Amino acid sequence: MGTDTASRGDPRVLFVMNLVLSSVFAAGVVWGLDFLGMLALTFVNVASLALVVMAVTYLVTR
Repeated sequence: MGTDTASRGDPRVLFVMNLVLSSVFAAGVVWGLDFLGMLALTFVNVASLALVVMAVTYLVTR
């Protein structure tokens, strides 16, 4: 089995899946840290962590 482009899937779908899953994960982490009193649950904090998670996921999978 090769790793040709057709078997990798549509990059737009992969981007949206990464965005959604990273955002849900980031919201959960920030909510937990807010619950512990370590970080405020704000849109900026969730979005920032989601971007970091997306970047790390992209780098690891490339």
